Amino acid sequence: MTPTTRRIGLSLGADICWPICFEEVVRRLDLDAVVGDERLRFEVERIVIEPFDLRQPCRFDVVLDRLSHWYHTSREWIKKSVIMDGLYVLNNPWSVQSMEKHTAYCAMMHLGLPVPDTWMVPPKEYEPSADLQSTLDRYARLFDLEEVGRRLGYPMFMKPYDGGAWVGVSRIEDHTALAAGYEKSGTRVMHLQRAVEGFDLFARCLGVGPQVNVMRYDPTAPLHQRYQVDFHFVDDEEWQLLTDMTLTINAFFGWDFNSCEALRSDGVFHPIDFANACPDSQVTSLHYYFPWLIKSKVRWAIFCAATKKTMRPNLDWAPFYEIAERGLPLRERLAAYAAIARERMEAERFREFCAEHLAHLDEVALEFFGTDVARDAVRQKVTALFPAHEVDEFTEHFWGLIQFWRRTESERIEAGSPEPGMS
Repeated sequence: MTPTTRRIGLSLGADICWPICFEEVVRRLDLDAVVGDERLRFEVERIVIEPFDLRQPCRFDVVLDRLSHWYHTSREWIKKSVIMDGLYVLNNPWSVQSMEKHTAYCAMMHLGLPVPDTWMVPPKEYEPSADLQSTLDRYARLFDLEEVGRRLGYPMFMKPYDGGAWVGVSRIEDHTALAAGYEKSGTRVMHLQRAVEGFDLFARCLGVGPQVNVMRYDPTAPLHQRYQVDFHFVDDEEWQLLTDMTLTINAFFGWDFNSCEALRSDGVFHPIDFANACPDSQVTSLHYYFPWLIKSKVRWAIFCAATKKTMRPNLDWAPFYEIAERGLPLRERLAAYAAIARERMEAERFREFCAEHLAHLDEVALEFFGTDVARDAVRQKVTALFPAHEVDEFTEHFWGLIQFWRRTESERIEAGSPEPGMS
């Protein structure tokens, strides 16, 4: 049987470490898989930026996109390739382009998730335009910011309605701070969101296809310390709830790769930030969890390429809304939403595919993350981010955490326990 090559493209920006590791793991897997009536091989290629003919065929079966959320040429090439050539891309480019945090909050409120109370306020300043002043004179209603603050309640967070990476986010304790924060917000359209007080856990859930990993997170720590290495901070039911919540959000918006942040207060998890459809993938932040991310991306990309998974032509929110209208208790409705998500992500078929064709991934990854190639990928990323006098120290720090992962991974494999996201 003559082999057919499936091509996985990497659409990259400033990424350094994870593409090196992704490419090397796929190479070492050396897959020669019979899927259906085809014998398949897999290649990984980095996508370049160049002029393109709208009728130009796309060479790739799957693209992992880390660029088009801000670089328009790549986004439009991806959109063309989905429409014209049947490309499958992580993530849906139309959804990434249009579904900002504001839409995500509204959607999950509608589905009944316990999102904290949130207001939007008009911008403090405006970019000049021809009809701006006449529009404001006619329709911009003066409002009492202090009254908005009283109605929402303190403390609160002020943050851009479409922002990311904690840019422009501030904690507001009282009206004086609210007035000062609004004054500094400039032309940004801002959300005011009631703070979740008394929370005892900040969880960040990373989803890649149907795979979800739940991690303890500390947003107040330096970037390289925010993900906490902890194994027993939630019980099985809480892990499943957070998994269902993450899958619901991702499937609703057509995101294969996204993160969801939630705060636990009085036993209830409140999702506070979950429109992160290009989450941090670097070893300098994920450290211990970095190999999990590489393995998860490899599994999902190969599965999508091998099975010729097709992009959904629209997001189709109706099935979620039908469940919302039943008035089920939160846990039951989340389970029902997640069932839709798992169906759309073909979770059962994915697990069967991995068991048949990717059973050796554990062994390959375990060996690879002890090699000089992996270590050099870590050092390259550290060199790009840290001062020269700290490169050796932090290379050893992150490399040590990866070696700790290798020890715990060996124990997991020996015990026959499932990997997070694969149970």
